[in-house]
Amino acid sequence: MFIIETYPIAVFFCIITMLCWGSWANTQKLAAANWRFELFYWDYVLGILLLSLLFAFTFGSMGSEGRSFMVDVQQADSASIRSAIWGGILFNAANILLGAAIAIAGMSVAFPVGIGLALVVGVIVNYLDAPVGNALMLFGGVGLIGVAILLNASAYRKLSSSTGGVSTKGLVLSVIAGALMGLFYKYVANSMFPDFTQPLPGKLSPYSAVVLFSIGILLSNVLFNSLLMWRPFVGAPVTYADYFRGNLKNHLTGVLGGIIWCIGMSFSIIASDKAGPAISYGLGQGATIVAALWGIYIWKEFKGAPAGTNILLNSMLLCYIIGLGLIIAAR
Repeated sequence: MFIIETYPIAVFFCIITMLCWGSWANTQKLAAANWRFELFYWDYVLGILLLSLLFAFTFGSMGSEGRSFMVDVQQADSASIRSAIWGGILFNAANILLGAAIAIAGMSVAFPVGIGLALVVGVIVNYLDAPVGNALMLFGGVGLIGVAILLNASAYRKLSSSTGGVSTKGLVLSVIAGALMGLFYKYVANSMFPDFTQPLPGKLSPYSAVVLFSIGILLSNVLFNSLLMWRPFVGAPVTYADYFRGNLKNHLTGVLGGIIWCIGMSFSIIASDKAGPAISYGLGQGATIVAALWGIYIWKEFKGAPAGTNILLNSMLLCYIIGLGLIIAAR
Protein backbone atom coordinates (compact mmCIF):
# COMPACT_ATOMS: atom_id res chain seq x y z
CA MET A 1 0.00 0.00 0.00
CA PHE A 2 1.06 3.61 -0.48
CA ILE A 3 2.75 5.03 2.66
CA ILE A 4 4.03 8.55 3.42
CA GLU A 5 7.75 8.60 4.20
CA THR A 6 8.43 12.06 5.73
CA TYR A 7 6.81 14.65 8.01
CA PRO A 8 6.82 17.49 5.42
CA ILE A 9 4.86 15.27 3.01
CA ALA A 10 2.48 14.40 5.85
CA VAL A 11 1.92 18.12 6.46
CA PHE A 12 1.21 18.59 2.73
CA PHE A 13 -1.38 15.80 2.90
CA CYS A 14 -2.95 17.50 5.93
CA ILE A 15 -3.20 20.75 3.97
CA ILE A 16 -5.07 18.88 1.21
CA THR A 17 -7.32 17.51 3.95
CA MET A 18 -7.92 21.05 5.20
CA LEU A 19 -8.90 22.23 1.70
CA CYS A 20 -11.23 19.27 1.12
CA TRP A 21 -12.91 19.40 4.53
CA GLY A 22 -13.37 23.15 4.22
CA SER A 23 -14.78 23.02 0.68
CA TRP A 24 -17.18 20.06 0.51
CA ALA A 25 -20.05 22.15 1.95
CA ASN A 26 -20.01 24.29 -1.19
CA THR A 27 -21.75 21.38 -2.91
CA GLN A 28 -24.49 21.55 -0.27
CA LYS A 29 -24.82 25.30 -0.84
CA LEU A 30 -25.00 24.78 -4.61
CA ALA A 31 -27.74 22.17 -4.24
CA ALA A 32 -29.72 24.08 -1.60
CA ALA A 33 -31.69 26.21 -4.07
CA ASN A 34 -33.90 23.29 -5.12
CA TRP A 35 -32.72 20.28 -3.09
CA ARG A 36 -33.21 19.76 0.63
CA PHE A 37 -30.20 18.97 2.83
CA GLU A 38 -31.75 15.69 4.02
CA LEU A 39 -31.98 14.45 0.42
CA PHE A 40 -28.53 15.79 -0.49
CA TYR A 41 -27.04 13.86 2.42
CA TRP A 42 -27.94 10.41 1.05
CA ASP A 43 -25.80 11.03 -2.03
CA TYR A 44 -23.07 12.62 0.10
CA VAL A 45 -22.75 9.40 2.13
CA LEU A 46 -22.69 7.34 -1.07
CA GLY A 47 -19.81 9.50 -2.36
CA ILE A 48 -17.81 8.84 0.82
CA LEU A 49 -18.22 5.07 0.46
CA LEU A 50 -17.35 5.03 -3.25
CA LEU A 51 -14.15 7.03 -2.78
CA SER A 52 -13.03 4.90 0.17
CA LEU A 53 -13.41 1.74 -1.93
CA LEU A 54 -11.59 3.31 -4.88
CA PHE A 55 -8.61 4.24 -2.69
CA ALA A 56 -8.63 0.80 -1.00
CA PHE A 57 -8.43 -1.11 -4.28
CA THR A 58 -5.78 1.23 -5.75
CA PHE A 59 -3.42 2.97 -3.28
CA GLY A 60 -4.36 0.50 -0.54
CA SER A 61 -3.43 -2.54 -2.65
CA MET A 62 -0.26 -1.42 -4.44
CA GLY A 63 3.45 -1.48 -3.49
CA SER A 64 5.46 -3.79 -1.28
CA GLU A 65 4.94 -2.19 2.16
CA GLY A 66 2.09 -2.70 4.57
CA ARG A 67 -0.72 -5.12 3.75
CA SER A 68 -3.11 -5.04 0.78
CA PHE A 69 -6.77 -4.20 1.33
CA MET A 70 -8.46 -7.60 0.88
CA VAL A 71 -5.82 -9.49 2.87
CA ASP A 72 -6.01 -6.86 5.58
CA VAL A 73 -9.79 -7.00 5.96
CA GLN A 74 -9.80 -10.81 6.07
CA GLN A 75 -7.35 -10.95 9.00
CA ALA A 76 -8.85 -8.07 11.02
CA ASP A 77 -10.19 -8.88 14.49
CA SER A 78 -13.65 -7.89 15.67
CA ALA A 79 -12.39 -5.18 18.04
CA SER A 80 -10.63 -3.28 15.24
CA ILE A 81 -13.62 -3.61 12.92
CA ARG A 82 -16.01 -2.38 15.63
CA SER A 83 -13.74 0.57 16.45
CA ALA A 84 -13.60 1.78 12.82
CA ILE A 85 -17.36 1.33 12.33
CA TRP A 86 -18.14 3.10 15.61
CA GLY A 87 -15.99 6.00 14.45
CA GLY A 88 -18.21 6.21 11.35
CA ILE A 89 -21.39 6.21 13.44
CA LEU A 90 -20.11 9.00 15.69
CA PHE A 91 -18.95 11.02 12.71
CA ASN A 92 -22.30 10.66 10.96
CA ALA A 93 -24.26 11.84 14.00
CA ALA A 94 -21.99 14.89 14.19
CA ASN A 95 -21.94 15.62 10.47
CA ILE A 96 -25.73 15.49 10.05
CA LEU A 97 -26.03 18.09 12.80
CA LEU A 98 -23.27 20.14 11.17
CA GLY A 99 -25.07 20.01 7.82
CA ALA A 100 -28.28 21.18 9.48
CA ALA A 101 -26.34 24.03 11.12
CA ILE A 102 -24.91 25.03 7.72
CA ALA A 103 -28.43 25.11 6.29
CA ILE A 104 -29.57 27.38 9.16
CA ALA A 105 -26.57 29.58 9.96
CA GLY A 106 -24.23 29.23 6.96
CA MET A 107 -20.69 27.92 6.44
CA SER A 108 -18.99 30.90 8.06
CA VAL A 109 -20.72 30.11 11.37
CA ALA A 110 -21.23 26.34 11.47
CA PHE A 111 -17.61 25.57 10.60
CA PRO A 112 -15.76 27.97 12.92
CA VAL A 113 -17.99 27.07 15.88
CA GLY A 114 -18.67 23.38 15.19
CA ILE A 115 -15.42 22.30 13.58
CA GLY A 116 -13.41 24.67 15.75
CA LEU A 117 -14.80 22.93 18.83
CA ALA A 118 -14.18 19.55 17.17
CA LEU A 119 -10.55 20.56 16.64
CA VAL A 120 -10.14 21.47 20.31
CA VAL A 121 -11.78 18.24 21.56
CA GLY A 122 -10.11 16.08 18.91
CA VAL A 123 -6.57 17.33 19.51
CA ILE A 124 -6.91 16.77 23.27
CA VAL A 125 -8.46 13.30 22.92
CA ASN A 126 -6.02 12.12 20.26
CA TYR A 127 -3.00 13.55 22.12
CA LEU A 128 -3.98 11.69 25.28
CA ASP A 129 -4.16 8.47 23.24
CA ALA A 130 -0.90 9.10 21.34
CA PRO A 131 1.17 11.99 22.84
CA VAL A 132 3.17 13.04 19.77
CA GLY A 133 4.49 16.62 19.51
CA ASN A 134 5.38 19.52 21.81
CA ALA A 135 2.49 19.81 24.26
CA LEU A 136 3.00 23.53 24.99
CA MET A 137 2.88 24.53 21.31
CA LEU A 138 0.08 22.08 20.51
CA PHE A 139 -2.22 23.27 23.28
CA GLY A 140 -1.21 26.90 22.75
CA GLY A 141 -2.52 26.53 19.20
CA VAL A 142 -5.68 24.89 20.52
CA GLY A 143 -6.18 27.79 22.95
CA LEU A 144 -6.02 30.35 20.14
CA ILE A 145 -8.56 28.35 18.16
CA GLY A 146 -10.83 28.40 21.21
CA VAL A 147 -10.61 32.21 21.18
CA ALA A 148 -11.44 32.18 17.45
CA ILE A 149 -14.61 30.17 18.14
CA LEU A 150 -15.80 32.77 20.66
CA LEU A 151 -15.04 35.63 18.23
CA ASN A 152 -17.03 33.95 15.47
CA ALA A 153 -19.99 33.24 17.74
CA SER A 154 -19.96 36.91 18.77
CA ALA A 155 -19.92 38.03 15.12
CA TYR A 156 -22.89 35.80 14.33
CA ARG A 157 -24.80 37.19 17.29
CA LYS A 158 -24.24 40.70 15.90
CA LEU A 159 -25.53 39.63 12.49
CA SER A 160 -28.60 37.83 13.82
CA SER A 161 -29.53 40.70 16.13
CA SER A 162 -29.73 43.00 13.10
CA THR A 163 -31.46 40.58 10.73
CA GLY A 164 -33.73 38.63 13.06
CA GLY A 165 -32.03 35.33 12.10
CA VAL A 166 -32.35 32.11 14.08
CA SER A 167 -29.06 32.40 15.92
CA THR A 168 -29.70 30.10 18.87
CA LYS A 169 -30.63 26.98 16.89
CA GLY A 170 -27.71 27.34 14.47
CA LEU A 171 -25.19 27.86 17.26
CA VAL A 172 -26.55 25.03 19.45
CA LEU A 173 -26.46 22.56 16.56
CA SER A 174 -22.90 23.66 15.74
CA VAL A 175 -21.75 23.13 19.34
CA ILE A 176 -23.32 19.65 19.63
CA ALA A 177 -21.89 18.68 16.24
CA GLY A 178 -18.44 19.89 17.29
CA ALA A 179 -18.46 17.98 20.57
CA LEU A 180 -19.31 14.72 18.74
CA MET A 181 -16.99 15.45 15.80
CA GLY A 182 -14.01 15.70 18.12
CA LEU A 183 -14.46 12.08 19.28
CA PHE A 184 -14.76 10.01 16.09
CA TYR A 185 -11.14 10.19 14.87
CA LYS A 186 -9.60 8.36 17.86
CA TYR A 187 -11.72 5.27 17.15
CA VAL A 188 -10.53 5.10 13.55
CA ALA A 189 -6.92 5.67 14.68
CA ASN A 190 -7.21 2.98 17.37
CA SER A 191 -8.37 0.42 14.80
CA MET A 192 -5.11 0.70 12.82
CA PHE A 193 -1.56 -0.58 13.39
CA PRO A 194 0.44 2.52 14.46
CA ASP A 195 3.48 2.00 12.20
CA PHE A 196 2.12 1.58 8.68
CA THR A 197 5.30 -0.23 7.58
CA GLN A 198 4.83 -2.88 10.30
CA PRO A 199 1.37 -4.52 10.04
CA LEU A 200 0.12 -6.04 13.29
CA PRO A 201 -2.16 -9.12 13.43
CA GLY A 202 -5.81 -8.16 13.86
CA LYS A 203 -5.27 -4.43 13.25
CA LEU A 204 -6.31 -2.54 10.11
CA SER A 205 -4.38 -0.63 7.47
CA PRO A 206 -5.42 3.04 7.02
CA TYR A 207 -7.25 2.19 3.79
CA SER A 208 -9.23 -0.67 5.35
CA ALA A 209 -10.06 1.50 8.36
CA VAL A 210 -11.53 4.24 6.13
CA VAL A 211 -13.68 1.70 4.25
CA LEU A 212 -15.12 0.27 7.48
CA PHE A 213 -15.55 3.81 8.81
CA SER A 214 -17.55 4.61 5.65
CA ILE A 215 -19.70 1.51 6.15
CA GLY A 216 -20.47 2.75 9.67
CA ILE A 217 -21.61 6.07 8.17
CA LEU A 218 -23.85 4.31 5.63
CA LEU A 219 -25.46 1.95 8.16
CA SER A 220 -26.14 4.67 10.72
CA ASN A 221 -27.51 6.98 8.04
CA VAL A 222 -30.50 4.68 7.58
CA LEU A 223 -31.55 5.63 11.12
CA PHE A 224 -30.18 9.16 11.53
CA ASN A 225 -31.21 10.64 8.20
CA SER A 226 -34.57 8.87 8.16
CA LEU A 227 -35.35 10.53 11.51
CA LEU A 228 -34.20 13.89 10.15
CA MET A 229 -36.42 13.50 7.08
CA TRP A 230 -39.37 12.77 9.36
CA ARG A 231 -38.59 15.58 11.86
CA PRO A 232 -36.34 18.15 10.12
CA PHE A 233 -34.83 21.06 12.06
CA VAL A 234 -36.07 23.46 9.39
CA GLY A 235 -38.89 23.09 6.85
CA ALA A 236 -41.54 20.46 6.19
CA PRO A 237 -40.83 16.70 6.34
CA VAL A 238 -39.54 15.03 3.17
CA THR A 239 -39.97 11.47 1.92
CA TYR A 240 -37.97 8.84 0.06
CA ALA A 241 -40.21 9.53 -2.94
CA ASP A 242 -38.86 13.10 -2.92
CA TYR A 243 -35.33 11.70 -3.15
CA PHE A 244 -36.13 9.65 -6.25
CA ARG A 245 -37.73 12.68 -7.89
CA GLY A 246 -34.37 14.45 -7.86
CA ASN A 247 -32.55 14.94 -11.17
CA LEU A 248 -29.08 13.71 -12.09
CA LYS A 249 -27.47 17.05 -11.22
CA ASN A 250 -28.96 16.95 -7.71
CA HIS A 251 -27.60 13.46 -7.07
CA LEU A 252 -24.16 14.04 -8.60
CA THR A 253 -23.71 17.21 -6.54
CA GLY A 254 -24.20 15.20 -3.35
CA VAL A 255 -21.88 12.40 -4.50
CA LEU A 256 -19.22 15.00 -5.36
CA GLY A 257 -19.50 16.48 -1.87
CA GLY A 258 -18.91 13.06 -0.31
CA ILE A 259 -15.94 12.36 -2.59
CA ILE A 260 -14.31 15.68 -1.68
CA TRP A 261 -14.77 15.03 2.04
CA CYS A 262 -13.46 11.45 1.83
CA ILE A 263 -10.31 12.52 -0.05
CA GLY A 264 -9.62 14.72 2.96
CA MET A 265 -10.35 11.92 5.45
CA SER A 266 -8.16 9.43 3.60
CA PHE A 267 -5.25 11.86 3.35
CA SER A 268 -5.55 12.72 7.05
CA ILE A 269 -5.48 9.06 8.08
CA ILE A 270 -2.54 8.30 5.77
CA ALA A 271 -0.64 11.29 7.21
CA SER A 272 -1.29 10.26 10.84
CA ASP A 273 1.58 7.74 10.71
CA LYS A 274 4.25 10.44 10.36
CA ALA A 275 2.43 13.42 11.91
CA GLY A 276 0.69 11.67 14.81
CA PRO A 277 -3.12 11.50 15.13
CA ALA A 278 -3.46 14.74 17.16
CA ILE A 279 -1.48 16.87 14.69
CA SER A 280 -2.97 15.19 11.61
CA TYR A 281 -6.53 15.71 12.86
CA GLY A 282 -5.83 19.22 14.15
CA LEU A 283 -4.32 20.41 10.87
CA GLY A 284 -7.14 18.89 8.86
CA GLN A 285 -9.64 20.79 10.93
CA GLY A 286 -7.98 23.96 9.74
CA ALA A 287 -10.80 23.45 7.25
CA THR A 288 -12.54 25.99 9.43
CA ILE A 289 -10.50 28.79 7.86
CA VAL A 290 -11.24 27.56 4.35
CA ALA A 291 -14.98 27.25 5.02
CA ALA A 292 -15.12 30.64 6.74
CA LEU A 293 -13.43 32.29 3.76
CA TRP A 294 -15.92 30.63 1.39
CA GLY A 295 -18.84 31.75 3.55
CA ILE A 296 -17.66 35.30 4.22
CA TYR A 297 -16.19 36.29 0.86
CA ILE A 298 -17.89 34.06 -1.74
CA TRP A 299 -21.35 33.34 -0.32
CA LYS A 300 -21.52 36.77 1.43
CA GLU A 301 -23.12 35.27 4.55
CA PHE A 302 -22.25 38.35 6.62
CA LYS A 303 -23.44 40.88 4.07
CA GLY A 304 -25.24 43.73 5.80
CA ALA A 305 -23.79 42.90 9.23
CA PRO A 306 -23.55 45.81 11.70
CA ALA A 307 -20.38 47.86 12.31
CA GLY A 308 -17.65 46.02 14.18
CA THR A 309 -18.49 42.59 12.74
CA ASN A 310 -15.62 42.65 10.24
CA ILE A 311 -13.14 43.28 13.06
CA LEU A 312 -14.41 40.21 14.89
CA LEU A 313 -14.25 38.08 11.73
CA ASN A 314 -10.72 39.19 10.82
CA SER A 315 -9.55 38.61 14.41
CA MET A 316 -11.13 35.14 14.26
CA LEU A 317 -9.23 34.27 11.08
CA LEU A 318 -5.95 35.58 12.51
CA CYS A 319 -6.33 33.47 15.68
CA TYR A 320 -7.04 30.40 13.56
CA ILE A 321 -3.99 30.95 11.34
CA ILE A 322 -1.60 31.47 14.27
CA GLY A 323 -3.14 28.54 16.14
CA LEU A 324 -2.69 26.20 13.18
CA GLY A 325 0.90 27.43 12.77
CA LEU A 326 1.61 26.40 16.37
CA ILE A 327 0.04 22.98 15.77
CA ILE A 328 2.30 22.45 12.72
CA ALA A 329 5.38 23.54 14.67
CA ALA A 330 4.49 21.23 17.57
CA ARG A 331 6.07 18.29 15.75
